[in-house]
Amino acid sequence: MTPQSRPEPSLRPLVWLAGLLAVIVAVVAALAGGSAHAAPYRAPRTAYGTPDLQGLWTNTALTFLQRPPIFKGLVATDREEAMMVSMFKKMAGDIISPDPVDPKLPAPPVVKEAPQSDYIEMDLRLGRIDGQPRTSWIVDPADGRLPFTDAEKTARAAAAKAPEAFDNPEDRDTQERCLTAIGSPEGPPMMNTGFNGNYQILQTRDYVAIEVEMNHDVRIIRMGERTHLPAAVDLWLGDSVGWWDGDTLVVETVNLNTKGHVYSLGGGFRYSPKTKITERFTRTAKDRILYEFSVDDPEVFSRPWRAEMPMRAAKGPIYEYACHEGNYSLPNILAGARATEKAGGAQAAK
Repeated sequence: MTPQSRPEPSLRPLVWLAGLLAVIVAVVAALAGGSAHAAPYRAPRTAYGTPDLQGLWTNTALTFLQRPPIFKGLVATDREEAMMVSMFKKMAGDIISPDPVDPKLPAPPVVKEAPQSDYIEMDLRLGRIDGQPRTSWIVDPADGRLPFTDAEKTARAAAAKAPEAFDNPEDRDTQERCLTAIGSPEGPPMMNTGFNGNYQILQTRDYVAIEVEMNHDVRIIRMGERTHLPAAVDLWLGDSVGWWDGDTLVVETVNLNTKGHVYSLGGGFRYSPKTKITERFTRTAKDRILYEFSVDDPEVFSRPWRAEMPMRAAKGPIYEYACHEGNYSLPNILAGARATEKAGGAQAAK
């Protein structure tokens, strides 16, 4: 080798590096392939071989049925969610429970003037589906709003301006009379509320029962048939029949009492004789149920609409619920109205 010549570079380092890169690529590809072909969650089975939805569940969240105008799309940004939480806390004030309720503690001391005797207890976050914070339960229409007909919009505007009626008990709201629950947690569809938002599902071969904590209602779903009761049989919870679509429980409800309605965070709607509600319950994880529902009512809506909501496993227990407004407040409301009328008549006679 002359002083001016250079030794040939060794190829061993390059060969070694190429081999290492090949191994890395193979491992990454294997991991990606394994992830892509991971088996989907399979719900446990009941003794009858059907997917097991049984247990205690809750649907509390800050998500509204309809999308508030502060949101731009179905999935909220971190900033939008923080804004929503802040606005809700400001609006709710001191009715937000300061601490979780511990059923093992004794009764609190009696005070003459309690600053607040009632509290809400709920998850102060937006509901999440596939890890994404949802701005509305409604997913179709895409704007997250109820698609009322023009006639229904006109009727709702007129009703909002009409004076309250105090002539008869039947004129008062069904929630006020304890016939239906505050916030419509019993449904259908089953809405999220600020308190008592707990459910217990029980399955047999022929029925699925859903106990709703608020108003201690129990929805009874007849399985394996699609024939409904006669239309004249209208019930507060409607007539529900169910069947399995793979691992999904499908529930169809008609014959809802037209004196009832759905009231939810962000607005609600009335039932008409044509209302048909279809719900779908799919257990997507050990502690999750995806609850989907669609509403078809050509008398109220210009088109069918669809929504989805997460249900999370709850610790429980479900407490006994008692509604006394119908027993005590309603007589006082009507008596007050009569006193006002009497006073007005006496004043006019002068």
